[in-house]
Amino acid sequence: MKKIKIISIVIGVILVVVLGVGGFFVYRTQQALNSLDTSKTSVSKNITSGKPFSILLLGADTGTDGRVDRGNSDTMMLLTLNPKKKKTVAYSIPRDAMAEMVGDKEKNVQKINAAYNIGLSKMAKSTVGSLLGVPVDYHVAINMEALEKTVDFVGGVTVKSDLNVSFDGITIPKGTHHLNGKQALTYARMRYQDPRGDYGRQIRQQQILRAVVKKLESPKYLVKIPDLIKDLGSDISTDLTTKEVDQIVLKYSTSAKNMDFNQIQGKTAWINESSYQVLPTDTMQKASDKLRKNLGLKQKTLDNTETELNAKNDTFFSNEEDVDYNTYGLDKIFYTNSTY
Repeated sequence: MKKIKIISIVIGVILVVVLGVGGFFVYRTQQALNSLDTSKTSVSKNITSGKPFSILLLGADTGTDGRVDRGNSDTMMLLTLNPKKKKTVAYSIPRDAMAEMVGDKEKNVQKINAAYNIGLSKMAKSTVGSLLGVPVDYHVAINMEALEKTVDFVGGVTVKSDLNVSFDGITIPKGTHHLNGKQALTYARMRYQDPRGDYGRQIRQQQILRAVVKKLESPKYLVKIPDLIKDLGSDISTDLTTKEVDQIVLKYSTSAKNMDFNQIQGKTAWINESSYQVLPTDTMQKASDKLRKNLGLKQKTLDNTETELNAKNDTFFSNEEDVDYNTYGLDKIFYTNSTY
């Protein structure tokens, strides 16, 4: 048997399984890793130099409900990895958060999950980076079928649900349950029946992530991970190079020692007859400070389109009943119930 290497590059999931810190990939041959859609050229020197780096995890809705188009990134999580501090700081971003589509032909604001659909990972990284004032070094995009495959690979996961979850003809009652891949996908995707909306869904996504990571650390599954990598190859794309993946195993495995998961919550607003989540400036600033600190960067006062619009809507957050938010003509898209 060829030498077995352990790779730590985030296996994750938030609606999907993604590469990342906390999961440990074992591969017998370089061929297994090459089955992934990796980059040929590096976009950052942080990994090769052993410095802290950030990675945007994108869970696209392609591969579910019969969709074959690119899909929106209905799951977005930004992680910063610091091997020296042995810490990973992660923030889940609301799919309906109002954000400027950075890099679009004309300045406009939409729901942040549209950035991936409009301009692929490049726009998603730029949009999230501008929103939170954090350099986004890399991305991993995975379609939703990968979650189902990975949960089945580890023999299912056990979760404790604090409400009844029903979606796509599957019902998971309140309580503790062992879920197979299809059930886990249902559990991670449902949001309309959750009184917490997308924020409740993020909590369930993080439950699945933790459960998958815990099982993947077991030798029982570690030795079989080459098969999983090959099976997920078509479901994953990233701008990490194979060399950078190798460097992650050598220099960043300690970043999984302390995984700090967080949520960014906003206030509901009606913009162009559609429900958005508008993120308060102080909330974005707090997330920015925490992420930048884990990257070893100084704090930076946010100054972007979102903070400018918040300043112009100065009574919106102080008035709990106020749901009207003025974008001053920057909202270009009318969302309907059928808009993905």
